[in-house]
Amino acid sequence: MFSNFKYLNFFQIFLILLMLLFQSCGMPGFKKTDVKDVPINDADKRKKNIEEGRGLILGGNKNKTGGNFDFATSNEMWRASLDVLEFVPLTTVDYGGGVIITDWYSDDLSSNESIKIIVNFLSNEIRVDGLKIKIYKKTCKNNLNCETNIIESNLNNEIKLAILKKAAQIKKNSNDGADYTVVDIKDK
Repeated sequence: MFSNFKYLNFFQIFLILLMLLFQSCGMPGFKKTDVKDVPINDADKRKKNIEEGRGLILGGNKNKTGGNFDFATSNEMWRASLDVLEFVPLTTVDYGGGVIITDWYSDDLSSNESIKIIVNFLSNEIRVDGLKIKIYKKTCKNNLNCETNIIESNLNNEIKLAILKKAAQIKKNSNDGADYTVVDIKDK
């Protein structure tokens, strides 16, 4: 019987301490802000958070060396990829993960073949080995009988080269003074 009271008292003391913590001058790690310094609309809040480098990082260090990419509208490779692939409907555009996936596309409505393009960003630098292009081809005999295969063709290199050239143009036009050229290197 006394053991139940022991746990009950412990629980009550824990709740009282928790309430005192939340009722104190402020939660630990948080500073008070003035209303005039906080933007009202969501777009301004996002812009301010991006400028200040704020975000949610789970279980980690901001300064990890591998896999930390800054894909956003200021990234030339990202912008160039969206410009080059503007003719195809997009299904997944994840700049945080560095991937663009198009929907199945066919230029002829009566054709039984369509393609899907996947662009994976391996780096945020303008380099030939900084992105990987995969193209899938779907051939359907009827609506229920379709076959999908990954294809290797000149289209892979043409898309990659177009993205790299466009990214170099965007970088050059950003007035940083450097001259960028893209060299066509065949994938191994």
